[in-house]
Amino acid sequence: MLESHQPTQTHRVALVIQYLGTHFHGWQRQKKQRTVQEEIEIAIATNLGYHVTLHGAGRTDSGVHAAAQVAHFEATGLIPPHKWATILNGYLPPDILIRASTSVDNRWHARFSAAYRRYRYTIYTEDRLNLFVRPFSWHYYYAPLDESLIQAALKPLLGKHHLAAFHRAGSKRSHSWVEVQAAECRRSGPFIHIEIQADGFLYGMVRLLVGMLVEVGSGQRTLSSFTELWKEERREEVKYAAPPQGLCLLRVGYPDFPFPKEIWYDTLPKFVTSQESLVIGS
Repeated sequence: MLESHQPTQTHRVALVIQYLGTHFHGWQRQKKQRTVQEEIEIAIATNLGYHVTLHGAGRTDSGVHAAAQVAHFEATGLIPPHKWATILNGYLPPDILIRASTSVDNRWHARFSAAYRRYRYTIYTEDRLNLFVRPFSWHYYYAPLDESLIQAALKPLLGKHHLAAFHRAGSKRSHSWVEVQAAECRRSGPFIHIEIQADGFLYGMVRLLVGMLVEVGSGQRTLSSFTELWKEERREEVKYAAPPQGLCLLRVGYPDFPFPKEIWYDTLPKFVTSQESLVIGS
């Protein structure tokens, strides 16, 4: 039986985590629901012999993916911190992967030490279905999307703003101030990639924002009306959220990150298309 309390003299272990959100009810532990946090906590407890709490940098919603989520926990015993990634991967299901693990100072915190989080949303605009992109994109083919209009709509969001218009009900956060550090929209063939970086995100913010950006890109809403909407906090006009499968927590940044850049910085591949000539051999 697992002990209810962990022993004293702990050390702090940080993890970089990837997961496919399709079959998870989000990151945060919930009763009678499959979550990423609980799966990893069970794997850790199996090796330690007692329960731990895994502290994540952010809480992704049901169905949302992560390319480089960051978390930490307290551990005792003889397992070297850099060995935890290999050990946990032997116990975790195939839709979770620990990219790396390491020891961090006890003052370092996965959530509170973070300087930013960055999300990418992928939209697939080809009218034909594609099974291989469906789990990771929003198949939007109802109207042409102009990525230049979406980029223009994103520009005024840079800086610190009160973004209550993109704040879903149910959050315990006491305010809706967000410092948007970067925002860009780029097209690659039939794929449109929208990336948002901020010091923190409101509950449901990115999906609500993308839902409104698609209205701008499709010509259903003007640039000026979009900007007025969020500046005037007209939450009642934001009725539709983009589906979760197109969203991925791309990375989390820290002033002094204990992992090399190749582990966490840009580990989510982008879908691309190319036309290749068919060469028939003799």
